[in-house]
Amino acid sequence: MSWGAELWDQFDNLEKHTQWGIDVLEKYIKFVKERTEIEINYAKQLRNLSKKYQPKKNSKEEDEYKYSSCKAFLATLNEMNDYAGQHEVISENMTSQITTELARYVQELKQERKSHFHDGRKAQQHIETCWKQLESSKRRFERDCKEADRAQQYFEKMDADINVTKADVEKARQQAQLRQQMAEDSRAEYSSTLQKFNHEQHEHYHTHIPNIFQKIQEMEERRIVRVGDSMKTFAEVDRQVIPIIGKCLDEITRAAESINQKNDSQLVIEAFKSGFEPPGDVDFEDFTQPIKRTVSESSLSNSKDGKPESRFTSKSKGKLWPFIKKNKLSLKLGAGPEDFSNLPPEQRRKKLQQKVDELNKDIQKEMDQRDALTKMKDVYIKNPQMGDAASVDHKLAELGQNLEKLRLEAQKFEGWLAEVEGRLPARTEQTRRQSGMYEPQNTLTVNNCAQDRESPDGSYTEEPNQESEMKVPATDFDDEFDDEEPLPTIGTCKALYTFEGQNEGTISVTEGEMLYVIEEDKGDGWTRIRRNEDEEGYVPTSYVEVFLEKNAKGAMTYI
Repeated sequence: MSWGAELWDQFDNLEKHTQWGIDVLEKYIKFVKERTEIEINYAKQLRNLSKKYQPKKNSKEEDEYKYSSCKAFLATLNEMNDYAGQHEVISENMTSQITTELARYVQELKQERKSHFHDGRKAQQHIETCWKQLESSKRRFERDCKEADRAQQYFEKMDADINVTKADVEKARQQAQLRQQMAEDSRAEYSSTLQKFNHEQHEHYHTHIPNIFQKIQEMEERRIVRVGDSMKTFAEVDRQVIPIIGKCLDEITRAAESINQKNDSQLVIEAFKSGFEPPGDVDFEDFTQPIKRTVSESSLSNSKDGKPESRFTSKSKGKLWPFIKKNKLSLKLGAGPEDFSNLPPEQRRKKLQQKVDELNKDIQKEMDQRDALTKMKDVYIKNPQMGDAASVDHKLAELGQNLEKLRLEAQKFEGWLAEVEGRLPARTEQTRRQSGMYEPQNTLTVNNCAQDRESPDGSYTEEPNQESEMKVPATDFDDEFDDEEPLPTIGTCKALYTFEGQNEGTISVTEGEMLYVIEEDKGDGWTRIRRNEDEEGYVPTSYVEVFLEKNAKGAMTYI
């Protein structure tokens, strides 16, 4: 199956066919190029989409991502970013392995094709030239033969005419002989030219053209193989990223499976729990009798001994706590009280804990600066040429004052925090502050008789210019905490990183260490753990991987 043998007379068609093959190759290159553009645009759009839905830093959205469903969504966004990267890899590999290589090959193919068909045209021109020489020799031979025949006839005519002189006859005879010789010479030349043409024609159709067409056939077959190889590469480039894309999809699946609706529900409780008790029954007010003073039956003070928390006399509207409007007046006038007493207990605890943590960080920062200056002073004392040690005293004194202020501030907030957590007795009248849970009475001034902790059912009454004192029975919180039973374990945890617990209440852990969890993160970023009977404390939640038990029991086994 050779083009030279089978298609010896199809030079023009082969020229068209090979040009069509190059056009097909260029079309495939264009297809791959457009595919790479689609991949890169798709990757760009995926990255923009992932970036668009990423939580903004220092915004309210960041708080939403503590829920497992939002964490799963964030993981999905991150995996989609990696997914987009794989499409960029597809584009890059197709460009380098297919588009660039085929573009270079097309240029080489065009040059090779041009060279082969140039040789074919030269062979065609040569055989055509030989054919023209043969035709010219043939016509000359034919012409000379006719001239010789006419000269012979003329000689015979002159020789038969008795009126013609011998000289004329001789002349006609010589002319006939000359023409006969010329015809013989033309015949010999024609025969030689014919033999030469037949040889050239045989070489042309059996050697030159087959060789040229064979090269063209091989060139075309290489082009076809190259297209096939490029198509395989096209598929292989996609196949190479499938495992990574599969991992991305697996991670998305794992993130979806990690969603825990129960934990999310618990987080909602922790985020919005007020800490108040549900309101008690509303007393019947008999307006046919003298106005009776209503007493709240569900306050903090009578939760144990049944004594009323406080008494108020006024025209109360008896609003229920869960449905009363928040004190908008304090919001309009500015920030709430320093001890966050305008917030529900649980929310107040979180705010106080956050404030204590901030103050502790500031204290640690000041202590680090003081330590650095102390070391600098020691260096100056030992090496006076490096600096004056007295120049550091002013800064050290200033840092000492700042530290004292911060410690006092931290102690103040820790006291409020301890009070909220029930570790200290309730505040006295002198230290009591307004809770902010009051009703405005046609004025923007805040009455000093507002209750320190409003009754959960909101059914207190008050009289103008009359203060009421909340009487709280003495409690033995300190004794209770001294005799407090150890908290039960609710799960285990693995330390992801080493943590040096230098502050009071924290505990040091080593990377990879397994410990018991006795208290979950309450939203402040700390988890309470236990190593043994005598060692327990808080560690950053991000430093451990927690495994909570579904049914935590009080009994536990120590490591």
